Amino acid sequence: MVLQPDLERTARSGDPGLYDESAIQILEGLEPVRMRPGMFIGSTGPSGLHHLVWEVVDNAVDEAMQGYCQNITVSLLEDGGCRVSDDGRGIPVGPHPQYPDKSTAEIVLTVLHAGGKFGGGGYKVSGGLHGVGVSVVNALSRRLVLQVCRDGKQYEMEFRDGGVPVAPLKQVGTTAKGSTGTTVTFWPDPGIFEEGTEFRPQTIEERLQVMAFLNRGLAIQFTDERSEREERLFRYSGGIADFVRHLNSAKEALFKKVGEFSASEASQEVEVAFQWNTGYHDGIHSFANGIATTEGGMHEEGFKKALTVAVKGYARQRNLLKEKDELQGEDIREGLTAIVSVRLENPQFEGQTKTKLGNLSIRSLVERTTNEKLVEWLEENPTEARQIVQKAMTAARARAAARQARDLTRRKSVLEGAGMPDKLADCSSRNARESELFIVEGDSAGGSAIRARNPETQAILPIRGKILNVERARIDRMLKSIEIQALIGAIGAGLGDDFDIAKVRYGKIIILADADVDGSHIRTLLLTFLFRQMKELVEMGYVFVAQPPLYSTLVGKEKVYLKDDLAKASFLSERPNHSHPFNRLKGLGEMDFDELGATTMDRAKRTLLQISVEQAALADEATSVLMGEDVDLRKQFIQNNAKDVRFLDI
Repeated sequence: MVLQPDLERTARSGDPGLYDESAIQILEGLEPVRMRPGMFIGSTGPSGLHHLVWEVVDNAVDEAMQGYCQNITVSLLEDGGCRVSDDGRGIPVGPHPQYPDKSTAEIVLTVLHAGGKFGGGGYKVSGGLHGVGVSVVNALSRRLVLQVCRDGKQYEMEFRDGGVPVAPLKQVGTTAKGSTGTTVTFWPDPGIFEEGTEFRPQTIEERLQVMAFLNRGLAIQFTDERSEREERLFRYSGGIADFVRHLNSAKEALFKKVGEFSASEASQEVEVAFQWNTGYHDGIHSFANGIATTEGGMHEEGFKKALTVAVKGYARQRNLLKEKDELQGEDIREGLTAIVSVRLENPQFEGQTKTKLGNLSIRSLVERTTNEKLVEWLEENPTEARQIVQKAMTAARARAAARQARDLTRRKSVLEGAGMPDKLADCSSRNARESELFIVEGDSAGGSAIRARNPETQAILPIRGKILNVERARIDRMLKSIEIQALIGAIGAGLGDDFDIAKVRYGKIIILADADVDGSHIRTLLLTFLFRQMKELVEMGYVFVAQPPLYSTLVGKEKVYLKDDLAKASFLSERPNHSHPFNRLKGLGEMDFDELGATTMDRAKRTLLQISVEQAALADEATSVLMGEDVDLRKQFIQNNAKDVRFLDI
């Protein structure tokens, strides 16, 4: 076999044979972070920008978990900076034993993997595990100011241009006796972040609220100095029990009581809070050392197993089940909202996103604790226990009906041959990585999309009208919907507990609906279905929303398309003398197929918005509020988020 030279690489690097000692680069200090920021904060988009805030806040929360911090303040400054203050012990300021010519505070801010969380005795339990947090924030900031209060003295140090010290740490004043803490103020480097350095207050508030729920009594104050938004204080004396009440506020609780229990042994702690509601979806949210374990793990497995054993045992003991009746875990969990929070030394995370806890010892503790404490709770609350069993029995009957509906659907698919929905215009490629499924609102728009698509890699599934709101329907009713049957068949990976991401037939699931109110409603219904029944699709980044333009105009003889009013305003600011009128594009069904293809389906020109779930508990809450029956709560949610409408993902 003859290897051909890589001509493109040769053209870029000059002499392809030049490989000597000078070709080996050594990145020192914080250079690796600036060279490859995505390795440390995930991305250089909005999620990476906000990750800087999480790194600093997590350090403060770690102090709270050790019992040394009661108050944290997070402020967004008018000049674009962010300030995080805590009343913890304060970063040590004396010379470091390994670097006697530098203060320990400077080492923490400028050396990767330098911190108190590697078994040195500073922290028994922490969420910051890698010792790169605040140093990464320093590396990706154009300016950072550190202030430390310890031993009655106040110290300060400033860094510029990605972590370069302006001067050594110095004392700048004194403090009241017993006053300690750390303040980090940083300004993100606009040269690093692709979409700007503007923080979204709602994103920060949501994360801070979760941290306050998980740390009973911890006060976290948020202030946005850039606007007239009032300050918000998050402090919950009920801890995770208040978290459960908050998540269930958009639902109808099955009973008023919130159950809770806790236990600790051998440097491990578990807290559990739970309450059932009348809905059809379970919301079990787990955390390890304050980190959301969205993929679950050993602690969640232990809870689910013990929950099933405890409720079934109680039902059998009290003769609430007949001999022929059989409850499964999914029946018992229907309508359950639960928080499982554990704290442990040396947590072991699995999975690509490091959000699955792998410590076997914690599974044993959670399982034993749940078995013991939940049985006690059921015995002490017989009325609520009976309601739980009755709801589970109803869910079991619905599950049996759903199985029959599934079997009928499968048999029908076999009889019909390929098993694909009649309305699906499939693509010829069988390579899921390159294939796309467009879920299109209406048969008319579906016809245009079929003509506009690339038939090799783009499949079209028209959806007629608004699909069933699965937030208010059990699975047996849901499976009778023709539109939902078509969605399940086209995606090809099952649903619910049977969903298998490896069987998904398309690498992108793209929702294509009008930009009006009805189109927004249809998008929300589809996203609710995907989030509830094919959650892994959303978590793994398969789901997108197409964004057809709202306006078109002429520049010379060339037609230009503009996404929205913001794009139109930007266009006019750059061309103040533009005289051609702006045409507001009508619904998808009224767009010519070539116009639809050029603006919305052509991979080189279109704009897609990827739907992501960073906090499963918050996504669960938002879905319940927006698609539930509480109109007042939905109205309040929309009003509270109206200022951030430009950031919405749907």
